[in-house]
Amino acid sequence: MIQKELSQLTNEELLLEGKKIRSGNIVNAVLFGVMIGVATWSTVKYGLGIITFFPLLFIQMLLKNNARKKAFETELKNRNLTL
Repeated sequence: MIQKELSQLTNEELLLEGKKIRSGNIVNAVLFGVMIGVATWSTVKYGLGIITFFPLLFIQMLLKNNARKKAFETELKNRNLTL
């Protein structure tokens, strides 16, 4: 479904989407680091528990964005475009 959405965009719209994805990658990296930090801190301070694993559940959502990035890169290759 992601591939169909991207394939329906014009070249200009696709390049704009690339800028959004690129800025989203920075935000995801920061959030990923914060979640790992919170999980590590809670493990050291309180031991293993729900507080340790709760932030790790959000990491899954951050990794799902990686699928959209890969589909975007494939579409760029298909159209011979570069950012």
